[in-house]
Amino acid sequence: MVSAFGFSDILGTPDITLDPSRIAAQVVTGIGFIGAGAILFSKNETIRGLTTAAGIWTVAGIGLATGGGMYLAAAVATAIAIIILWGLQPIEKMYFEKYKQKSLRITTSHDFGDSEFLTALLKENGILLISLNFTRTNEYLIFQIQLEHADAGTIESVINVLKKNSAIKEIQWLN
Repeated sequence: MVSAFGFSDILGTPDITLDPSRIAAQVVTGIGFIGAGAILFSKNETIRGLTTAAGIWTVAGIGLATGGGMYLAAAVATAIAIIILWGLQPIEKMYFEKYKQKSLRITTSHDFGDSEFLTALLKENGILLISLNFTRTNEYLIFQIQLEHADAGTIESVINVLKKNSAIKEIQWLN
């Protein structure tokens, strides 16, 4: 819109030759590179920064519209962006909380045995296991368990079963 209508007041003026589509094209290209730099890939194959990149691009578009004299379009785009970024944030958090990975850190004495009891207990409760690592110290065995798609109630029931075992010294639930 900025390319087509933003500079219509100066187009056709004598001694001015202007191709307004070049302005928007260069802004889109430049901001695209900045937005691409905001996108990060983490080690567990999670992509972060997409909202930031989209926000940077949105602000650039609003700036183009403002610079081209399209104040109403810039104001409407600003209002829409604010509604999307702030208004939908609670809904996004509720949705993604359901799929967030959880982890348990269980400290046991050496007479606890092996991890088969833990994996069987998790499987019995329908909890998907991503990884299970343990560290042996002089005094304790420390199990680090990554869980996938586990709701709070199910994890609490597993923790209550584990607390009944006398070999377990400490349980930490990390969200």
